[in-house]
Amino acid sequence: MNQDDFNQQLCSFLTAATTPFHAVDQMTARLKTAGFIRLADDSQWQLKPGGRYFLTRNDSSLVAFIAGSDSPPAAGMRIIGAHTDSPCLMVKPTPELHSHGLFQLGVQVYGGALLNPWFDRDLSLAGRVSYLSHQGKLYVALVDFRAAIATIPSLAIHLDREANNSRAINPQTAIVPVLGQLADEQKLDFRALLQARVQQEHPHCEVQQILDYELSFYDTQPPALIGLHQEFIASARLDNLLSCFTGLQALLQSDGTVSSLLICNDHEEVGSLSTSGAHGPLLASVLNRLAGSHSDYAALAERSMIISADNAHAVHPNFADRHDENHGPRLNSGPVIKVNASQRYATNSETSGFFRMLAALEEVPVQSFVVRNDMACGSTVGPITAGVTGIRTLDIGVPTLGMHSIRELAGARDAWNLSRILRRFCNHAGPLCAG
Repeated sequence: MNQDDFNQQLCSFLTAATTPFHAVDQMTARLKTAGFIRLADDSQWQLKPGGRYFLTRNDSSLVAFIAGSDSPPAAGMRIIGAHTDSPCLMVKPTPELHSHGLFQLGVQVYGGALLNPWFDRDLSLAGRVSYLSHQGKLYVALVDFRAAIATIPSLAIHLDREANNSRAINPQTAIVPVLGQLADEQKLDFRALLQARVQQEHPHCEVQQILDYELSFYDTQPPALIGLHQEFIASARLDNLLSCFTGLQALLQSDGTVSSLLICNDHEEVGSLSTSGAHGPLLASVLNRLAGSHSDYAALAERSMIISADNAHAVHPNFADRHDENHGPRLNSGPVIKVNASQRYATNSETSGFFRMLAALEEVPVQSFVVRNDMACGSTVGPITAGVTGIRTLDIGVPTLGMHSIRELAGARDAWNLSRILRRFCNHAGPLCAG
């Protein structure tokens, strides 16, 4: 696979992965095609050296791993972490709003969304639905309207002359999508509309009643390679589906001799504390089963390493002063090592040195990011995963502009270069450090 093929596949993945549920569904399909076998949490695992396996949690988190020729406690594991969720607008449980002849849906803001870019976009709706069948059984199904069914109109500047100077966005009243027009006194039932959509997408399902849902709006504009020389990738959900796809490709293209694992957790954008989040038991429970005992787990942890891949802040040409003057990562100039003295990132000199060594072997440049001392630093699943597992960890990411916007921007070379380093990481045998 070359860079062009990689980016085309990345764009296809981003188009289909409209929610964490759809992202896991897409990754599952690729894993099955590559011969990975699904495991169940509630059954005994019969693993073989060289075997390829995966499991999911809550339909929104995924663990995939290759059992190397040596056992994980003996040789350690190469672990890549990312997250499947992105800031968005999620539909409330009782969302119907009928106002001035228009049908709207009330939403909750999920994560630290940049709200301004959500106005005047062609929006669709996707997620997971729980329903009752005619036989009285509970089922779940994925749904994605795909077409543009909603928008959030801006207030015209004629009605707010200070809009360009001081307009504040009230997330309760201003960010309410419009879905359609109503006849006089007409009322619409969202669950009835949703039932018809589920039946349309899944004709074999016999839906008696929609019980509940987790649905989010998304921008229908597809991903694109842009720029005078198509040097940029513009898309929704680059943070952090770009890392999910990059880690998946590294695992799929590894030679399988070293035990390696990809974990893509949900709920990073809201703190990671859930059954399927990085602060939950998913990764530790898998690693404990692979180890087999407490003493073997200690050996596995000591000989393993985690690379937490989550997008990094590229220096913005219009706001360059928001970066430390020596740590302004640029697009298409290589993946970024994230460093924070207060452990908002889990990087230390050993893990960063190892990454630099791998990058040099691939002839890929590496950059560094340190937040300004007078600004707050964000965080990732890296410190959480390190604390939960006790495994040395590195925080890295592809430099990105417009992070947490409805549409983000990354360099067309960066994800491809990161995948090469991660593939070499998955193939690295022997101790991480000679002494």
